Amino acid sequence: MAEGMLGGILGGEGDKLEVEAPQAAAGADGFAAAVAARLSASDPEVARDTSAFLKKQAQLLETQRKHLEEEHAARLQYLRGQAREVDIRRFGLRLRVAFQFFIALVATVIGVGAAIMIRDAVKSRSVIIDPFDAPPALAADGVTGKVLASGLLDVLTHIQAATRSNAEHRNLSNAWTGDIAIELPETGISIGQLERILKARFGHDQHIEGNLVKTRTGGIALTVRGTGILPKTFTDATVDVEKLLTQAGEYVYGQSQPGLWTAYLSNNDRNDEAVLFAQGAYASADASERPFVLNYWANAITGKGGDGVMAEALPLWREALRQKPDYWVAYNNIMYGLAGTGDEEGVVRVGQQMLKAAGGRPGQAPEYQYQNYDTLVWDLPAVHASNIADIESHSGIGTTSGAGGSENLAVAGYEAQMHDVEAAALRLKTTPVDEKNAPDVAAAATARALLAEEDRDFKTAAHVWDSFALAYANPAVSTSNPQTLCFAAVAYEKTGQSAKADAALNAVGKLTFVDCYRFKADILDLRGDWAGAQAWYAKSVELGPSIPSGYYSWGMALAQHGDLDGAAAKFREANLHGPHWADPLKAWGDVLVRQNRVRDALIKFDLALKYAPHWKQLKEAREQAARQKG
Repeated sequence: MAEGMLGGILGGEGDKLEVEAPQAAAGADGFAAAVAARLSASDPEVARDTSAFLKKQAQLLETQRKHLEEEHAARLQYLRGQAREVDIRRFGLRLRVAFQFFIALVATVIGVGAAIMIRDAVKSRSVIIDPFDAPPALAADGVTGKVLASGLLDVLTHIQAATRSNAEHRNLSNAWTGDIAIELPETGISIGQLERILKARFGHDQHIEGNLVKTRTGGIALTVRGTGILPKTFTDATVDVEKLLTQAGEYVYGQSQPGLWTAYLSNNDRNDEAVLFAQGAYASADASERPFVLNYWANAITGKGGDGVMAEALPLWREALRQKPDYWVAYNNIMYGLAGTGDEEGVVRVGQQMLKAAGGRPGQAPEYQYQNYDTLVWDLPAVHASNIADIESHSGIGTTSGAGGSENLAVAGYEAQMHDVEAAALRLKTTPVDEKNAPDVAAAATARALLAEEDRDFKTAAHVWDSFALAYANPAVSTSNPQTLCFAAVAYEKTGQSAKADAALNAVGKLTFVDCYRFKADILDLRGDWAGAQAWYAKSVELGPSIPSGYYSWGMALAQHGDLDGAAAKFREANLHGPHWADPLKAWGDVLVRQNRVRDALIKFDLALKYAPHWKQLKEAREQAARQKG
C-alpha cells in the first residue's frame, strides 16, 4: 500500500519508479538523492522539498532501527533472565522434591525400624533379670542388687551353655543389657527403654527379680520370683552368696525352661533328678516345652540303665514326636529305643519314615539325627561326618557326650570300621578317656579292638575286648550298646577262648540282633559246623532283611567255602541294603577277580574306595587287579 501511494505522488500512470527492498549497500540518504535528482529536471523546488522529506523519513527509520536493536537486546536479556529464573525455579523444585524424598525415606526407615521392633517384641521369649533388692549393709562387701542380678545371669548362662541340646535356647539377659545411648526427640526415652516397653506390651518375656536379706541367726536368705515363677527362698548360714545364686539359678532355669533343664540334668548324669523334675513339671509346662520335657525324661530313664528301660522310654519319645511332628531328635531317639529292644527292622522303618517326613536327604532333618539309622545300614561315611559336625558345633564335645561317653571316641570307632587306621589311632591318642566313666571306657575299647583286628592281631583284640566286657557290666553301657559285646565273640574264638565267645553271645539275653546272629554263625563255622553256621546266617537275614550285615557275613562264609556265585549273590544283597558300605563291595570285587572278571572287579573296587578311601587292603587289591587286567 505505501508503494502505491508513492507512485501516485511521484509520477503519472506511464512513469513507474522501481523501488527495490533495502539492500545492505543502499541507505535512505542515497534513495533521497536519487529521487531529488529525478525531480530536479522538472521542478527544483519540488526536488528540495522531496529531498528534505525523505531525509526526515530516513532519520525516522534510523531511530526506529536503533530502537528495535535496543528492544531486541532488552528482549534477549529479558528472555535470558526468564531462563535463569526458570532454572532457579526448577532447581528449587528439584531441591524440594529431594528434601521431601529424604523425609519420606527417613520416615520409612523409622517405620521399618518400628515395625521390626514391634515384630521382635511380639516374638520375644527372653528371660530377663531385673535388679535385685539387697541390704545396704552388704554393699560394703560389693553385694548390690545389680551384682546379685548379674550373678544370677551368670549362673543361668553357664547352665544354658552346658545344656547340649537341640531344643530352643531362650535368650538370657539382664534388665540393662542392650541399652543404646540415643534419645528419642521430645520423649527422653532411650531406644533400649522403648524396646522394653514394647516387649512388656506385646512380648512373652519372663522377668526375674528377687531380694537378699539377713536372717535373725546371722545368715542370709535369697528369694527369687518372676513371671510364671512362684517365689522361693534359699538360705545359708555361712553367708555363701555364690551357693545361693547357684541354687536360685537352677530353680529359675527349671521353672522358665523346663525342657532344657531336664536336658541339662540328663546330660550331666543327674538322671534321678531329671525324672523327678519332669514328672512334676510336665503338667504345668507350656505346650511348646512339653515335647522337650518328654524327650529328656525318656533320656534320663535310659541313662539310668537296667532291664526294660527302653520299653519304658519309647512311649515318651513317641508322644514327644506326636506333639511335635518335626521333632527330629525324637525320631532318632525312637530308633535308638527300638535298637535297644532288639527291633532293628523297626529302626529301618522309622528311619525311612523320617526321610519321608523331612523331604528327603539332605532335607529338613539334621544329618546327625539319622545316626541310628545310618549305623544299622552301615552308612559309615554319613554317620562319621555327622558326628564330627555335631562335635564341632557343640564346643568340641558333641550332644551325646557326658553320661553317654565321649562322642570323639565313638568317631574313632567309625574310622576303624572304615579301615582308616591312622585317623582312628590319632583320634584315640588325642582324646582323653575318663576311666571312671564306663561309656568312655567302652567306646575307647571298641575302637582299639577293631584296630587290632584290622591288623589281624586277634590276641590283642581279645585282650581289649576284656576291657569292654568290664565296662559292659555297667547298665549305662549294656543298655545303650547291648549288641556290641557280640563283636568280641570272633576274636575270643580265634584265640581259643570259646567259653568267652559263648558268654559274649549270650550276654544280650533274650534280645535279638543281626550282629549277634551272624557272629554266632561265624563261630559255628570256625568250629567246623558248616550246616549250623548256614542256619544262623539264614536267621540273621530273616531277622533283619533290610540290614546288610547278615548278607555280608553269609557271603564271606560262602566265598571261603568256594561257592563264588552264592557269595556274589549275598554281596549284591548287602550292597542293595547298604550301598555306602565299602566291605561288601570289596568282597564282591575279590570274588569277581577269582571268577576272572577283572574289569567288573575294578568297578567294585573303585566304588568301595568312595566309602573307604584310606583302606590299605582295598587299595592293594585294586592295584593287583589292575596289573592283572593289563
